[in-house]
Amino acid sequence: MAMSSGLISTFLAGETKSFAVPYFSFTASPCPRPVRLRVTRTPTLATASKQASTGKGELRGIMKPRKVSPEMQSLVGAPEISRTQALKVIWAHIKENNLQDPENKRIIVCDDKLKSIFKGRDRVGFLEIAGLITPHFL
Repeated sequence: MAMSSGLISTFLAGETKSFAVPYFSFTASPCPRPVRLRVTRTPTLATASKQASTGKGELRGIMKPRKVSPEMQSLVGAPEISRTQALKVIWAHIKENNLQDPENKRIIVCDDKLKSIFKGRDRVGFLEIAGLITPHFL
């Protein structure tokens, strides 16, 4: 109570102190347990694959061109193609011929060329495309 009345009296008297005093005191006693962080660098698969791919190596995985079935070959126009390039060609065909369902763009309405690739299905979800083209890569 004495502190609050002293504080009020200093304001009433016109004596104000500077408010530039920091809120947190850095001169307080140190933490009871100092925090020690240990940082170790471990090689990851991402860094290892970057080093392997920067050389004059050959393409691997979905980037490697593979032989395709005659149905896929009629659509993409090449006897060998990588999976990524095949997907690009399929999407280009879908966009050119406006084969997306107008109500739900995630559904593809198949024409004759796509039906031969997608097991004769009339409608395919866009997430199913990658799985449905797998049997066409020999």
